[in-house]
Amino acid sequence: QLQLVESGGGLVQPGGSLRLSCAASGFTLDGYAIGWFRQAPGQEREGVSCSVSNTGDTFYADSVQGRFTISRDYAKNTVYLEMNDLKPEDTAVYYCAADLPVVPVQAMCTNPHPDNHAYWGQGIRVTVSS
Repeated sequence: QLQLVESGGGLVQPGGSLRLSCAASGFTLDGYAIGWFRQAPGQEREGVSCSVSNTGDTFYADSVQGRFTISRDYAKNTVYLEMNDLKPEDTAVYYCAADLPVVPVQAMCTNPHPDNHAYWGQGIRVTVSS
């Protein structure tokens, strides 16, 4: 069974940090484009960061540039999203997704509809609040 499972969410104070994980099973992430998306209450899903392993092409939304970092551990078949200096507006359900590579990878992030990508995780909640 092909599956993506997110973990690492929770409640954090403004200015704090969290690291989200997205573990793949049933297939290898190597060669796939990977994206992190988020959906806040009452808002549309948006792309946060997307990357392709074999080209190094990486995209970050303006709202997270300089604060979030996407990375991969090939041995663990896992993708991470390191989130620093979190703000209340980062509160959302975060999803990881995998798909065949696109050029540029920004195109993955700018197409956040669930029908647009092959594999999705179940989502994990991140709440930034004091």
